[in-house]
Amino acid sequence: MSRRPFLCFFILLLLVAFSLSLPGNGIGVEPGAGKKTAVKPGRGKAKPEKPSADKAAAADKAQGKGASDSSPGEINAKAAILLEVSTGTVLFEQNADELIEPASFTKVLSLFLIFEALQRGNIRLQDEVFISDLAWRTKGSKMFVGVNTKVPLEELLKGIAVVSGNDACVAAAEHLSGSVEAFVDNMNRKAKQLGMDHSHFLNPHGLPAEGQITSARDMATLGAAYIRHFPEALRFHSMREYTYNNITQYNRNHLLNKDPSVDGLKTGFVDAAGYHLAATAQREGMRLLAVVMGAAYPRIREREAMKLLNFGFRYYAMVQPFPEGQPVTTIKIWKGEKDEIGLYPAEMAAFVIPRTQKNQLRWEVHTTNDVTAPIQINQPLGEVVFYVSDQAKRNVGLVSQEEVNLAGWFKRTWQTLLQIHKLDWRWFAGITGGIALALLIFFLISSRRQVFKRSR
Repeated sequence: MSRRPFLCFFILLLLVAFSLSLPGNGIGVEPGAGKKTAVKPGRGKAKPEKPSADKAAAADKAQGKGASDSSPGEINAKAAILLEVSTGTVLFEQNADELIEPASFTKVLSLFLIFEALQRGNIRLQDEVFISDLAWRTKGSKMFVGVNTKVPLEELLKGIAVVSGNDACVAAAEHLSGSVEAFVDNMNRKAKQLGMDHSHFLNPHGLPAEGQITSARDMATLGAAYIRHFPEALRFHSMREYTYNNITQYNRNHLLNKDPSVDGLKTGFVDAAGYHLAATAQREGMRLLAVVMGAAYPRIREREAMKLLNFGFRYYAMVQPFPEGQPVTTIKIWKGEKDEIGLYPAEMAAFVIPRTQKNQLRWEVHTTNDVTAPIQINQPLGEVVFYVSDQAKRNVGLVSQEEVNLAGWFKRTWQTLLQIHKLDWRWFAGITGGIALALLIFFLISSRRQVFKRSR
């Protein structure tokens, strides 16, 4: 009996056992699975800024007595809050959830809906907006539009943002939703979507209305979302004056004239609530929003808002460790059409940190050693762990931004052979030993049969 078939059978069994013991075949463990390796520990450290003595003294004076790296001191208003816009990090709050009338802060929500409609293409800045009798008769601060005239929407935006025109608000609301009532319904729906749980609106401009209520936290939530979604709106809010119908009016946010870093956002006043100011400024790549509500006088709301902004910029810094649009690291891909892939943060990796801790910041990038195709878009493949003083402060996942399909049969087979050094030889020896024993028994039985046939 020829032994060639048995030899071929034995070699085939060896190849099958070898292939099953290698990664990427659904049975063995992927190379490096469950393991994480630290990469770039301590990279991106930055020394804290050391302001001059004059600047420090000026900041202390602006913040007022009692300011420190943990608090700007008591704010002379009913409610206040300070947050960093891009991350929503709250740096200070005082009675932030106290219910209070929004006054003209309401117009920020109206502007949110208008810019959202512009972004969707439902309306255009060049639209000629009809001024109804209802809009023309609206009391309070005015842009002084003419009844039964048509005004470009862009001019109405300036009238709302710069001079707080109530008439412009009603005209824009009717243009966008058909009626003020429908527009207000959309306002309250959007407020819920944004997480403004303490707010309810009854008109688009903020004139006193029983049951119209909000809080400093809700206004900060709205203001931050507004700036993040529509940063182009600040070109209106930063205008110091506006002229329409040969009438020049000035922006009531006087911080625009006092600090070049301030470029918005909105003032407000009603007798029952007092004077409000939401002021935003950007310095050194960080944008803050200070909301002061219920001050006794306009100068107090300005002073307290400036105190909050100076406090935030002096004692906090924005950390942006990774350039936007660039991968944090790359990993090797096995058996794929591509041999490696870049990993990107699953969310914005920037965050706010006290300046005193900035030089204690470090981070580690953790990934699996190797990954086997196929790879999907947004597939989690690692994480970045940020440490301050060796304490983990934040984890940001790392994901792929592209698909990687399986490579052809030849490349998959070749990369399988390259993984021979990762073979679990004890497991392989057990299989091959079992195969050898089975073959030995088979040969013995075959030999006995041949002897038996010959003896006959």
